[in-house]
Amino acid sequence: MKKQLKALGKAVIETETQALIALKKRINGDFVTACRYLLACKGRIVVIGMGKSGHIAGKIAATLASTGSPAFFVHPGEASHGDLGMITERDVVLALSNSGETDELLTILPIIKRLGVPMISLTGNAQSTLAQSAKVNLDVSVEKEACPLGLAPTASTTAALVMGDALAVALLEKRGFNSEDFARSHPAGRLGRRLLLHVDDIMHKGKEIPQVSLDASMSAALFEITRKSLGMTAVVDKKQRLCGIFTDGDLRRSLDKKIDLQASQITELMTKNPQTIDAHSLAVDALDLMQQHEISVVLVVDKKKQLIGALSMHDLLRAKVV
Repeated sequence: MKKQLKALGKAVIETETQALIALKKRINGDFVTACRYLLACKGRIVVIGMGKSGHIAGKIAATLASTGSPAFFVHPGEASHGDLGMITERDVVLALSNSGETDELLTILPIIKRLGVPMISLTGNAQSTLAQSAKVNLDVSVEKEACPLGLAPTASTTAALVMGDALAVALLEKRGFNSEDFARSHPAGRLGRRLLLHVDDIMHKGKEIPQVSLDASMSAALFEITRKSLGMTAVVDKKQRLCGIFTDGDLRRSLDKKIDLQASQITELMTKNPQTIDAHSLAVDALDLMQQHEISVVLVVDKKKQLIGALSMHDLLRAKVV
């Protein structure tokens, strides 16, 4: 039983792999023409499909939309009951049907034609009604389905999905869509946070910043560290310029050396020239700085070296930058 199940799984993957190898040869002039129609679209790319093809169409629409080509899915069954109003003369239709004879799609073809909307089809039958009605047809036919009965859409849906991905990525490259554009489309995702979140967005400001003056006593510095709970305090001069930092680590090292904390000045024990960052830097840059120097807090200064913020590793964790 165990060997048989493994063999069946491998057979499915082999069948679908061969289908994709055959698909590669069909990235031809028709593919280029389809891309040109999509690039020239002034409205939205309307992706339609029924049944399993509908699920693939929905995913293709989502991929197009998230990679710089505005798109949405329309269910062909609902289209003939009012949703055709979602399609405008500025749009391009991308229609999926393995047979090319899906009734729900054929029903709305006259309306699409009347609107003068360019239609690109993805079918497994270049002689089908849908393929013949399209401006250009992309051949996504497969020699056989991975289903042993030859009934359940398997290799054919994989081929359609991959062709849709090929279109989306080709358009992405041609439009010059970059990682920052992608991040703007995914502000809640990890990439979005890493590319859009700045130090200024999450740093501690104003009274939240642990800081003492150059002439502060050690007890005052320790009190400030405890009160602000960042494990350190900045040391600034009268003009708010950063002079140093005193951390929990500095305190431990002082205790190990048996330094008289009561008799010592903060300037003797602080770390001079601490690592700093600009408020407009990306939060991910602050993370890189912390990891590079093995520190858990970085201070934020302006062009005059005045202290304006503090950022800890915990802040980056809360913001899900890490």
